[in-house]
Amino acid sequence: MAYTVRPAVQVVEFTRRLAPEPRRAIKHALTALRNEQGDIKALEGNLTGYYRLRVGRHRIILAYAEKRVIEVIFVEERGIVYEIFEAQFVQKLRERLNRS
Repeated sequence: MAYTVRPAVQVVEFTRRLAPEPRRAIKHALTALRNEQGDIKALEGNLTGYYRLRVGRHRIILAYAEKRVIEVIFVEERGIVYEIFEAQFVQKLRERLNRS
């Protein structure tokens, strides 16, 4: 049974701004992700529980949710993706803690 893939707004907007070839590659990779195909690797450290999908020079951050859903959370170029995602992740945690 295939997964449902849910891309975040950032993923959709980032992909739209790409040149045609990288855009096609990312769209193809997200389609293949429904069957867990692609270069998927578990992340470590502060990003444990998240996974990355390698698509050319881009990295897609994803997480498995309930009921066979894959949440596609973030995409960026390889050199900066983890730093930016981790910083945003920590900021959101702090905001949630401040609200409590």
